[in-house]
Amino acid sequence: MAQVDTAEIGQGGAGIRDTGAGTRRTGVRRAIRLVFRPGPWKRGPVLAALALLLGLVMLLHAQITDRGGLGSLVETCLPWFGLFIPVLLAGALWRRSAAAVAALLLPVTVWLSLFGGLLDDKSRPGSDLTVVSHNVGAGNPDPAGTARDLAASEAELLALEEITPQAKPLYEKELEKAYPYHTVRGTVGLWSKLPLSDTQPVDISMDYGPLADTKPADVKMTYNRALRTTVATDRGPLAVYVAHLGSVRVFPRNGFWTDSRDRGAQALDKAVAADRSERVVLLGDLNGTLDDRAFAGITSRMNSVQDAAGDGFGFSWPATFPVARIDQILVRGVEPTSSWVLPDTGSDHRPVAAGISW
Repeated sequence: MAQVDTAEIGQGGAGIRDTGAGTRRTGVRRAIRLVFRPGPWKRGPVLAALALLLGLVMLLHAQITDRGGLGSLVETCLPWFGLFIPVLLAGALWRRSAAAVAALLLPVTVWLSLFGGLLDDKSRPGSDLTVVSHNVGAGNPDPAGTARDLAASEAELLALEEITPQAKPLYEKELEKAYPYHTVRGTVGLWSKLPLSDTQPVDISMDYGPLADTKPADVKMTYNRALRTTVATDRGPLAVYVAHLGSVRVFPRNGFWTDSRDRGAQALDKAVAADRSERVVLLGDLNGTLDDRAFAGITSRMNSVQDAAGDGFGFSWPATFPVARIDQILVRGVEPTSSWVLPDTGSDHRPVAAGISW
């Protein structure tokens, strides 16, 4: 019995010794894992890199090549790059990555510096003149209804773009009571409660290339898309431009095609630069956001009413769910006091409005 007991005790003792050794080995392995486990500053390197890349794209957007229209496309979508910030933040929190959270400070700072000013309401009460611009849409199913909606805005100046020959009489009929003065050149027009004079078409290079010189003047006038006129106000003359620049297109091979729009922007910039009027207002569908480098010349000479006196981004297109402001009101020599977007009128664009003062 003694021998059996001794064996049992020996076996038990060995078991205890083995258990202790195993515990020590487990502890060593755990310590090694803790040493080499990625800490909060080592986790999520891909998320951190994406956050830095996002910030650099927004910060250096003007340096991105415009080959295939890439630069213009990035700048058109620039405000929406901010949507990637909460997505990356959620990923960083899920991975518990301090490095990714820290890297997000760059895109947050850049986005706020670019667009933070638009988040405040900068409008103030009172104005000397209210102006409205609207691409009424060539396919508008109810031009008369659109005209009535616009007349209800009680704006002193009403600029219309994309007026078709068929719809022109309808706009004239519906607006003649509220606006005793109006002028139309091609597909753009201005209705006014104040007298107009010295109206001229503005060449924005829509007809381009060798064939353009062969077209008669009356043919070119039919498709004219910009005008300049003078409005007689009680504060003196006001030069008003109404323009509808060329459309942009996305092609599988050519990318973001902006050639027609860009030529128009350059031509319009030259016209405004050469205008010696003290006070100038530009109204129209420019088919681009003012972040786009194509409008650098115009924005260096004129102020956006939305930037100066708006509330939010003032998106105007498409009408059903606006994602971009391509309908613009810019001024020189007058002070914007307010800027807003009017409700849908049946066009594929929404009207944009502004109050201005001397």
